[in-house]
Order: sequence, then structure tokens, then C-alpha cells
Amino acid sequence: MNQKIKNLIAPLFTAAVVAWVASGVIDREAAAESAHGKEAPAWELKDVDGKTVKSSDFKGKVVLLDFWATWCGPCRAEIPSFIALQDKYGKDGLVVVGVSLDEEGPSVVKPFMKRNKINYPIVMADTRIADLFGGVEGIPTTFVIDRDGKIAAKHVGLTSKSAFEKEIKPLLKKS
Repeated sequence: MNQKIKNLIAPLFTAAVVAWVASGVIDREAAAESAHGKEAPAWELKDVDGKTVKSSDFKGKVVLLDFWATWCGPCRAEIPSFIALQDKYGKDGLVVVGVSLDEEGPSVVKPFMKRNKINYPIVMADTRIADLFGGVEGIPTTFVIDRDGKIAAKHVGLTSKSAFEKEIKPLLKKS
């Protein structure tokens, strides 16, 4: 898709997702409840440099797994929170992992990461990763995964730093 078309479509897509969430078409609470307590699926994806990253690389960590894209306004709005959370809690066992849904791949994601000083790993989505997690109704969609590999929470749409912090702090205390 050329950049001109993408620049026209991206705001419309973001507005549609926001409208769907607000109207209840995407039921955020139902989505969160359906995932809670389930084993997070195993996955293996490439990072922006082509290196393989596996879910097992984060065994014993609390993981914020965020499905996002560079063209998604609410996704971009969450990034400073993720950077701050990684800075503050990384030493305690938190790992934020971004799963980019950008069709153009690393050629757009890598410069975006540099520009925004992203301090956590970003992997490139494949055709099945969203399905493994029961589908991604809209982006951003973020899964909070506990140290035992269970889904503790699921958020569809823009979520505040304080909401994530409230969920991860007790998970980080459990060893």
C-alpha cells in the first residue's frame, strides 16, 4: 500500500476502532474476561533485525505483549507509557514486547523505534500470531502475562499507564 493511501486510511481506521470500542461492538470487558487465566500461547517471531525471538525467551518474566502498528494513533499514544514501565520495572522482571502489525515490515518499524527511543523488543507479526491469542479485535491490544505464562489481563484499545502499573505490580512481587 503506498504511503499516500496509508496516510488517508490510517486515521479512518483508528477512528473506526475508537467508535467500535465506544459503541460496544468490541466489548472490552468480555474480551478481557475470555482471556483471563488461560495459558499464553507459545510463539516464535523475527525481530526488526531478523533475529528469532520466542515467548520462551521471557520465561519467568511478567510480559506486556502489545499488538500495535506505527500508523495507529492510540498505539503510538501508549508507547511512552511502555517505555516508562520498561525503564521502571525491567530490573524487577517486566518485559514489554511489541508485536508490530505493519505490513511494510522492519523498513518502517526500525526507523520508528529509533525516532521514538523504544527500549523494548519489537517483533514482526506473522499471519497466525493474532489467531493464537484468540484474535485481535482492534489495536492496540495488549496482553498482561504473569510469570507462570498465564494471561492475567487483556486490554483492547488505548489503556493508561496507571492501569497497566496497577496490574503488573502485584505480578512482579510473585517469584
